[in-house]
Amino acid sequence: MSEAERRARAERLAALRATGADPYPASIGAVMPLAGVRERWDALDAAALEATPERVAVAGRVMAIRSFGKLVFFTLRENGATLQLSFRKPELDPETLATLGLVDVGDFVRSEGVVWRTRTGELTVGATSVRVIAKCLHPLPEKWHGLVDVEARYRQRYLDLLVNEEARRIALVRSRTVTAMRSFLDGRDFLEVETPVLQPLYGGAAARPFTSRFEAYDQTVYLRVSDELYLKRLVIGGLDRVYEIGRDFRNEGVSRKHNPEFTMMECYQAYADYEDMMELVQAMVQHVVAGVMGGTRLVFREQEIEFGGVWPRVSIRDALLEKTGVDVLAAPDFATLRARVLEKGLDPGEAPTWGQLVDQLFSDHVEPTLVQPTFVTNHPVELSPLAKRSTEDPRLVERFELFVAGMELANAFSELNDPADQRARFDEQRLAAAAGDQDAHPLDEEFLLALEHGMPPTGGLGLGIDRLVIVLTDAQHIREVLLFPYMRPEGA
Repeated sequence: MSEAERRARAERLAALRATGADPYPASIGAVMPLAGVRERWDALDAAALEATPERVAVAGRVMAIRSFGKLVFFTLRENGATLQLSFRKPELDPETLATLGLVDVGDFVRSEGVVWRTRTGELTVGATSVRVIAKCLHPLPEKWHGLVDVEARYRQRYLDLLVNEEARRIALVRSRTVTAMRSFLDGRDFLEVETPVLQPLYGGAAARPFTSRFEAYDQTVYLRVSDELYLKRLVIGGLDRVYEIGRDFRNEGVSRKHNPEFTMMECYQAYADYEDMMELVQAMVQHVVAGVMGGTRLVFREQEIEFGGVWPRVSIRDALLEKTGVDVLAAPDFATLRARVLEKGLDPGEAPTWGQLVDQLFSDHVEPTLVQPTFVTNHPVELSPLAKRSTEDPRLVERFELFVAGMELANAFSELNDPADQRARFDEQRLAAAAGDQDAHPLDEEFLLALEHGMPPTGGLGLGIDRLVIVLTDAQHIREVLLFPYMRPEGA
């Protein structure tokens, strides 16, 4: 904004104050929503409106001003709806006429008048009054160009929402997605709960935490990386079906699919296993997609995705064998597996263990190809310290990940409820941490104590809300589906 424009708006604000008007009143009186005006009168033609004139009071932000001599038009916007106001200067009293000249694009105003239609058929309020109810001291971005600077879109999301209909659409889809998910889980007798965000010990995922300081107790505390261990405590306590939709925090890099602050839905069901959670997540996502998008088929990055029907299942071993020719279960140790990978002309990267090499091969060669909803099952035990071992192969666990559009959307286990096995897994994670694995799971004695009191066979599921919304809205980056994504400091 130029200094001259800033000065001009400030001068008009001063002029408004000089008239004795309050440009930022606390109360403005009753008004009809703009959407309500359209709903009530949009079906009437000009003759019908003229035959039964009705007066209405409206309020909103001025998005455009057009002047044609003695006639002035405002485009008003409120809660996504727009409506035109018209002012006939010769018919206005001196006070209203003076106020009209002090209104800028971006100001919020309240007006009253009779509903009518212009010669072009535009539903309009023929206003005889105008009151500034919040003065805007900065010009809005041009409607047709919006915020050209992508960084500015996220740093000043309020402006992006004002001029970018796509940003508003994504925000609405996200809200409706969460509402539909809650409705589904409530319908299956799940209880929505809240667990601590600030924790004395983080856990439930392989991730580095954010740390903080609790001054009152002289204690280091952590922002949660997952809700899992507290939700399992609730199952142990007899709340057999629980879920939480909330923020988690992982001190990791930023990418198109990753943000350090993100939203997860986690749910746990007693007397269930990972097969039951497959049925649950498929039914839930299909319910959400159909309810929010109006059908089960959508287009994401020019690829059609079908959410209906029964989703295919493939083991991580079979998927890798198909895409790389490497049978990971026939290479039972790290050295053998690495040699097989090199024989196939593939890059083994820096993975230091058998399980991590399996995971890296999958991420590089399989994950990007999973466009349609697909369950990938039977993951390495070393990558799944909270999951039950497979009864078919002790190197694997009863776990699945759901992939859509080349992204992991959900992760689920038959939850490990043997406290001795869980302690042994934690000990293995402690050794991994000592060897330099910064994402290794810490030993949690409080959780082990809870587990020793008995947890029934339980299925657990975590689903990333942000990634699901990316797919539903065909967004290019996770920052598009977060209203306020974390941004690199300006100038850094």
